[in-house]
Amino acid sequence: MSNATQDDGASDVLRILTLDGGGAKGFYTLGVLKEIEAMIQCPLHQKFDLVFGTSTGAIIASLIALGNSVDSILDLYRKHVPNVMSRKSAPARSAALKSLASEVFGDAKFSEVKTGIGVVTARWLTERPMIFKGSVSQAHGRVGTFVPGFGVSIADAVKASCSAYPFFERTIVRTSTGENIELIDGGYCANNPTLYAIADAVQALKRERKDIRIVSLGVGIYPEPKPGLLMWLAKKYLVSVQLLQKTLEINTQSMDQLRQILFHDVPTIRISDAYVTPEMATDLLEHDLKKLDILFQRGRESFASREKQLREYLI
Repeated sequence: MSNATQDDGASDVLRILTLDGGGAKGFYTLGVLKEIEAMIQCPLHQKFDLVFGTSTGAIIASLIALGNSVDSILDLYRKHVPNVMSRKSAPARSAALKSLASEVFGDAKFSEVKTGIGVVTARWLTERPMIFKGSVSQAHGRVGTFVPGFGVSIADAVKASCSAYPFFERTIVRTSTGENIELIDGGYCANNPTLYAIADAVQALKRERKDIRIVSLGVGIYPEPKPGLLMWLAKKYLVSVQLLQKTLEINTQSMDQLRQILFHDVPTIRISDAYVTPEMATDLLEHDLKKLDILFQRGRESFASREKQLREYLI
């Protein structure tokens, strides 16, 4: 676990970072994180004791937990995300995503992370969440048989968390016990993974609510893009994209509402601003790098309005 809470006499504070899913809109998340990292003047894994992520948030969370800087993650996103999202079919996107995960994570295992991690996925057959973790201290049971990440590589777990079916193919992972488990995007069960992170903090790590500090980052809320002629001709595809987007957004909002009701006494900063101007229209399959860089800039601006509170939580 991180030693971030050992300074400033605040060793009793557990700091949690949670990152929503949202495909290419993760550029917004990186904008916020860029400013947070600059403010704390150290790698994020040294400040946060738990980092949970879903889908695109799982990619970022895993890279943070392995010790990567936000700048290096941003470089990877600029290189890979437009390539993945511009593919025209689920098999092509899945192949590009697999290539991304392999290049970025290699053979890295969950035993190699430098702070607490949670990668959220959903089981296709049993319709239950499957969360990949690195430390037995986060286990809620079956401690004796705990294996970091169930023995699955970080690359495979992240790919599974990003498998937004039907726009990506379902992912099959093989665990250390020889089970083959079919998984889909974690956004179907918790696009905002904050409740799962709180469960680890309170139930597994036995921390008092008053001693927890949460920074929960979304991907922003945007108008729907206007469909072009080709999209109108493929109305079924257009409706499917809109349905997936709406499903994830409803899930995100409902999870945060539950967090506010059940854990209103846990200090939390939630950042995911809404934009209404037509030029901000986008969705999770965005692949225009100019638009994605605008999302990154918006994330940096969102940080500014919470800077004072973030400084109180993290410095």
